This record gives sequence, C-alpha cells and structure tokens, in this order.
Amino acid sequence: MIRPTSFLTILGFSAALSLVAAPALSAPTQYPLTLENCGATITVEKAPQRAIGFGQNSAEILLLLGLEDRMAGTAFWPSKVLPQLAAANAKVKLLTVEFPTFESILAENPDFVAAALPTLVGPTSKVAKREDFEKVGVPAYLSPSTCLGADAGKTAKDLYGSRAQLWNMDLLYKEIDELSQIFDVAERGQALIADFKSREAALRARVPKNGKPLSYVFWFSSQSPSSDAYLGGKNGASGFIADLLGGKNAITTEAEWPTLGWESIIAANPDVIVIASLDRNRWELDKPEAKIKFLNTDPAVSQMPAVKNKAIVVMDGQAMNPAIRTLYGAEQVAEQLKALGLIQ
Repeated sequence: MIRPTSFLTILGFSAALSLVAAPALSAPTQYPLTLENCGATITVEKAPQRAIGFGQNSAEILLLLGLEDRMAGTAFWPSKVLPQLAAANAKVKLLTVEFPTFESILAENPDFVAAALPTLVGPTSKVAKREDFEKVGVPAYLSPSTCLGADAGKTAKDLYGSRAQLWNMDLLYKEIDELSQIFDVAERGQALIADFKSREAALRARVPKNGKPLSYVFWFSSQSPSSDAYLGGKNGASGFIADLLGGKNAITTEAEWPTLGWESIIAANPDVIVIASLDRNRWELDKPEAKIKFLNTDPAVSQMPAVKNKAIVVMDGQAMNPAIRTLYGAEQVAEQLKALGLIQ
C-alpha cells in the first residue's frame, strides 16, 4: 500500500505554462455565438463578464482558463480547489460549498452559468432548470460529460445514472473548447487541451510491467463498514482511468455509481483497490485512513489478494467523476502503481 505525497507534488501543473506558450493564436469569437449543448441550443451575445461556476468541475475549468476576473461567483464544492488554482479562486466570491438557491445566484447579476451536473441545472434540478435561467436572459451551459442520453431522446431520469460507452477525454476537450470560445479565449483553451493530451499520452505509455492488464475497483465511500460500497462504474471516469493505464474496471455494471456489498467486491477479485480521499465530512469512510483500516482488519475483506499484496492506492475522490480532475487522479494512481512495481 502506498500513501500519496502531497497533491501538489504529484500533480505538477504544466497547463499554466502552456497558456502563455500557445503554438498559434486562434481566431476571435464571433458573437452572437450559438452552440448545441446537451440537447438544447444556447446563444451567447457577448463574452461573459459575470459568470457563475456552478459545480466544481465547471469552476475549475474557468479558473484554468484564467477567467477569475470574469467570474461573479462559484457554488457546490465537494472538495477543495486544486492547490495550483487556490490563489485565483480566492479572488472569486464563494456563494456556498453546497447547493445554492436560484435567488442567491441571481443576486450576483450573472450573465452566464456553467454547470457541472444535471442536478444543478438539469430537468429535475431542485436548484434551477435551464429554462429558469433562459427566462431571465442568462445562458446556462451544462458539462457534456454529464448530460447522458440528452441527444438520444431519453427521459430526464436517464440523463445521469448510467453510461453505455466508456467515457473519454474527448467530451472534456469539447467542454474546454466551447467554454474558451464563449469567453473569447480560444487560444487558452487550445493550449490547455494540448497540455492534457500530452499528459494523457504519457499515461498510456505506462503499461503493466508483466504485460497482464490490471483489474481495478474504485471505492468512493460507504455509510458504514456494514453498508454497501459506492463504486466507480465500468464506463465512467474510473473505467477510463483503468483503461488509460492498460487495465480494466473489475466492476462491470453500466451504472455510473453502482453500490455493491463486499461479498460481490471480493468475488470481483481486483488486482488493485483504488480508494477515494474526500474533503467532505459526511461519513467516517470518506477518509482514506478509515478505508485502509477497514480493508486490513475486516476478517473477509483482508483476505483479498489485492489487500494481502498491499495493492491499495489513494486518489482524489473528485477524480472519479468525469472532470478535469480525472486526469490528475490517473497521474496519482500511476505514481503509486509505479512505486509498487506494477506499471512502468
């Protein structure tokens, strides 16, 4: 079992350097700009000056694009901001780390909203729906990585919950590209995408040392040791990380966040157990230390080969969501697997 060193040390950030060294300038955005977004059409009349980063992934993308001076606020932060973005984030008003009210968002006089999840602006959101923002003249953009089924005629309840195909970074690159166009900073978007693609390629080169694909279980959290575990599903961000490192997710359900009892997890017999580190303080097993203690002391779970082999690694829990953090999380896992002698 390997404990990660500091998040900042492992994740070394090169995107900021890329932003000032873009290989070529992109054309300025022509307004009004109309985009198809998660089954809807949005039109942006001019570059936003008072944007709301609604959800951690959306807020962090805007910060990575250097747009903190054009952000009126952020909301819904399950984890702390990436360390390298802390100074920029400190310049932006924090509305709440939880779900805000629609009224509290409107009080900031926003001219654009970028939302990370359908639960924030989707058809069943209890905060606000896209049409609520439309009524007040505020374009609302939803992350393409999370609007599942929106273009396939599925019902609202299907938009977030299962994934038929493996998620990949193309949807994230689409999001970065479109947001950079919306804010007329396309060259920054392309530089950020180029940086991520380079890092993705470097990870794909780190294949298992013995040539045998590793199987993974990604454990997000559990309410208690006796409760079912919340796991990363086969085709979500967790499955992408496994694939990126030349392996596979041992959990084969298409559910985005399946829950399984430990008998089923033991039967899956993963080579590696990836446990989430969460900043929230909802359950004791949000803490990686508590997860590690359970894995090593439970009479049945402690007999799993992965546990006996100490093939337990710790990853930022937000990286198990389809987000910019997914790549950072994959880099965390790779460094620890290398220390264990499992990959190159």
